[in-house]
Amino acid sequence: MATYDYDVLYLGSGHGTFDGAIPLAQTGKKVGIIESRLIGGTCPNRGCNAKIILDAPVELQRASERLKGIVDPVPTINWKENVEHKQEVIDKLPVMISGAIESAGIDIIKGYGTLLDAHTIEVDGQPHTAEKLVISTGLRPNKLDIPGTELSHDSEDFMNLKKLPERIAIIGSGYISLEFATIANAAGSKVTVFMHGDQALRQFNQDYVTAVVDDLERRGVKFVKFAGVSAFEKQDKEFVVKYADGQQKVDWILDATGRIPNVENIGLDKVGVKYNKHGIEVNDYLQTTVDNIYASGDVIDKTQPKLTPTAIFESMYLTNLLSGQTDKPIDYPVIPSVVFTSPRIAKAGVSVEEAKQKGYKIVENHLTDEWYRQIDKQDLVENAFIYNEENQIVGVTEVSERADDVINAVLPLIEFGLSDEQIGRLVYLFPSITASTLSHRK
Repeated sequence: MATYDYDVLYLGSGHGTFDGAIPLAQTGKKVGIIESRLIGGTCPNRGCNAKIILDAPVELQRASERLKGIVDPVPTINWKENVEHKQEVIDKLPVMISGAIESAGIDIIKGYGTLLDAHTIEVDGQPHTAEKLVISTGLRPNKLDIPGTELSHDSEDFMNLKKLPERIAIIGSGYISLEFATIANAAGSKVTVFMHGDQALRQFNQDYVTAVVDDLERRGVKFVKFAGVSAFEKQDKEFVVKYADGQQKVDWILDATGRIPNVENIGLDKVGVKYNKHGIEVNDYLQTTVDNIYASGDVIDKTQPKLTPTAIFESMYLTNLLSGQTDKPIDYPVIPSVVFTSPRIAKAGVSVEEAKQKGYKIVENHLTDEWYRQIDKQDLVENAFIYNEENQIVGVTEVSERADDVINAVLPLIEFGLSDEQIGRLVYLFPSITASTLSHRK
């Protein structure tokens, strides 16, 4: 029987790895993690955590605007201090995560890993072997294939800006585009969003998206639909975005045209792991086309949202599978998603569009005048509850300043298929956003 350096060796150290690798090691498995950049991957170091810190002053500013006269003055955002605060917080995370990993007896192997065969990953010329491998290399920002693409920047660059440019062009209209347009606009930048088509945030209820876009436009953000961006050029200290209807001069360009899986140059072809433009192909056990190689996190080609909670769930599933605690296929729960604009849009379960196709009952609420939402004078609050034939809540979506809290409150009702009688036995704190929201569910 072959002997290996590890029972399980992970390539990548993000949430698709460390959340599950730590408890896996605690079952007695010998575990190693290979990472070429910061421990913790995208989310803690250059993604979700950093973004929400930069957004916190925006949330405060918006609340102050609504409460003007009660709270004065409306605060301005000190961009330099905001970025420095962000860095103070996230600088601690890779150290904390590394400490937790090493405390579990896991080896951290620093360097760029490449598969040599089904059981071996080479790092800086040194082979490391394992009975089972897990590929968790995540996603990276897409770069437009147009002349001058090297003049554009990605989301990590934006969050590290020492000085906020006066004029920013954002290419794309997904999560990153709308969230960063919100932050930059609130901090005083003149923002233009160049859209591929005529819809932003296509995964979300378009009525709600339109309301958020309209609000951003009132605040000065310009949206160019069907932009057809064709090139970037540098002219003296300025940059030029060339698009279908002309060109626009700006001071900085953010390419927010999506994220793509890190599948190249890691040896997948060499060992026979199949992948496509959406990521690594896996079965219901997160197993690749090579029996002893698995994949986890955003690098997987899947229908589930490529979000941190999904990666954590997959990582924990592999812990149970690889430690022998389960032999069942992965059973994904309801996975919520949110876009951190202001107001936010969040959802979970069956969408409004899907509900219409299936003939499900849709209960829509316009809650701007509801007393609890008037505490901080929210001026855009709408939600929709989706009910199946058994009158169970199977979906919810909301646009409001507290939409993320609302979806978290309703999520268990969807996941566990609670009946109306069971929901009626849940006594929530009052007053609270949860109690207020669920009083309007029918």
